[in-house]
Amino acid sequence: MTLQMTSSEPREALDRPRDRILRAARDLFYRNGIHAVGVDAIAEAAGTNKMTLYRHFRSKDELVAECLKDRGRELEAAWLAIEAAHGGDPRGQLLAWLDWLAEFKLEFAGTRGCAFLNAAVELPDPTHPARRVIESIKSLHHTKLVALCRAAGLRDPELLADELFLLGEGARVSVQSVGVDGPAARLAEMFQRLVTAHESH
Repeated sequence: MTLQMTSSEPREALDRPRDRILRAARDLFYRNGIHAVGVDAIAEAAGTNKMTLYRHFRSKDELVAECLKDRGRELEAAWLAIEAAHGGDPRGQLLAWLDWLAEFKLEFAGTRGCAFLNAAVELPDPTHPARRVIESIKSLHHTKLVALCRAAGLRDPELLADELFLLGEGARVSVQSVGVDGPAARLAEMFQRLVTAHESH
């Protein structure tokens, strides 16, 4: 199942200064790293100036957090689309989500992996506003996995959710170190084997 991660903003809103700044910052932070990108570079890429940037975002830290919230909204949209496509079928919904994660991993070939994990590494201060966003989003998706595993009647749903979550996180990291043809190439197969191992017999 292929779902595109696209902006939830209406098309007519995409040229607003705030949206241009957000898109430019997301791209620059992801490609170059948060600490390597200054507000001057973001303003230039967005076709605006620092005064306008600070009018919409009080600080760079706030902008980083908002970029991650925006990515989180796209992930939530993917969850909702899968839920709608597999209404009343939690096992089907779980497998579709895992397939989507495996497909999405392939999109990271030659790039920097998971934006949330990268940001967490760059921002060790637990009080940074972006850290709270990362923890909230990751915790929410782990909770959703637990709920799906339980609703699907799989054994040890909490353990299975932990296994699936950690496997997916590890795959995102390994793509950066050994490439898309490394162990992560078998992510979908490994997901399926884990689910099967937790089926009641």
